[in-house]
Amino acid sequence: MIKRLFLDGDAFPNALKALITRAIERTSMTTVVVSNKRVYIGNSRHISYVLVDSSPDEADDKIVEMVNENDLVITADIPLADRVLRKGAFAIDHRGQVFDQENIGNKLASRDLMQQLRDMGMPTRGPDPFSKKDAEGFANRLNQLLTVE
Repeated sequence: MIKRLFLDGDAFPNALKALITRAIERTSMTTVVVSNKRVYIGNSRHISYVLVDSSPDEADDKIVEMVNENDLVITADIPLADRVLRKGAFAIDHRGQVFDQENIGNKLASRDLMQQLRDMGMPTRGPDPFSKKDAEGFANRLNQLLTVE
């Protein structure tokens, strides 16, 4: 059962803000939005906001500091997902894809390979644009995770 929800707020899609606010209200889930700039997810007594310095990885470090076992982190940041998994927390991305011990190694390796290719000047393709199907996948996965007893 998920105890608390953490959002990596800096890259959270606007298209999901109302959806996640409704889920937070429906489940009364304590939620912490961590970002290095002002981000507003929605109006709920269950949401608190933590603003950190704008230095690289400051928000990630704060999430890792605060997260506990059985918390859920929503992030597209693969290294952050790896760090929270090591603390016994759960992690999903904005498209509803679950990060777990089975897939995180491959995701890190792929990320590192793509970064090496970019560093060498090779063009790489970024992620597909966020779609309605992605939002539906996220909503379904979030609902599954928040309603498991």
